[in-house]
Amino acid sequence: MNTAPTFGFTDAELATHPTVYRSDLFKGQTVAVSGGGSGIGKGIAWLFGRLGAHVFICGRDAEKLNAAAAAMTAAGLSVEAIACNIRNTDEVEAFFDKIYARGTLDVLINNAGGQYPQAAIDIKPKGFNAVIDTNLNGTWWMMQAAARRWRDAARPGSIVNIVAVVERGMPGVAHTCAARAAVVGLTRTVAIEWAPLNIRANCLAPGAIESTGFAHYTDEAREAFKRSNPMMRVGDVFDVAEGCVYLTSPSGKFITGDVLTIDGGGRHWGQFWAFPEPDYFKGSGR
Repeated sequence: MNTAPTFGFTDAELATHPTVYRSDLFKGQTVAVSGGGSGIGKGIAWLFGRLGAHVFICGRDAEKLNAAAAAMTAAGLSVEAIACNIRNTDEVEAFFDKIYARGTLDVLINNAGGQYPQAAIDIKPKGFNAVIDTNLNGTWWMMQAAARRWRDAARPGSIVNIVAVVERGMPGVAHTCAARAAVVGLTRTVAIEWAPLNIRANCLAPGAIESTGFAHYTDEAREAFKRSNPMMRVGDVFDVAEGCVYLTSPSGKFITGDVLTIDGGGRHWGQFWAFPEPDYFKGSGR
């Protein structure tokens, strides 16, 4: 019987994968991770939990969230799962209300998002709007809701928005490139506006990272991902998770409005195709 390939870390690997950070780095702090039920977000949630944080994970799929939280709890980590569609402002407000009913918030990781590979010329309005609504609008509602609560409580806060490497364009996912580039500009803007509030806002741009999301791409695309950077390999979810920790821990205290790119040098080197590279470009060099 043929079985579908699996990608990313298992729960056991998330629980034991080495990290450079000390285990109590976020002790006593609360971290919210959107899209924390799977993929990169799940890896981020696990690492913050392993470093002592109380973690709130949210997403649309309650079953997936509860399974992720159960695995973290079984490993002795402190976590709560709350279903939330980040496109819906009422649900976003309810999510933060539940966090603050239990205490406060120190860090927000905006990881939730989604896209699908398709030639830009063929993207339908419904699909384009759905990606923009999640990846841009949803990220903004989360940022604003967190910032307002930090402002009202006169407390500092730190935001990391997971975006994408957009400098060279992203053939095959024009809708998410548009949304992620907008989030970068938005982050740079509010980093200035919110500096007097002691709120830092940064972006983290992963390149080809092997996670459960790899299942959405063809074998040819996944092989191309390995050649999209001079290191000739893909990264893993802990590469991204440790970048989030760097930006939100004391190591990042003088960083705001910036983009940390974790792509193996890909933006200086290769071509990133979310669907098979057209014959027109093959053999054209870099």
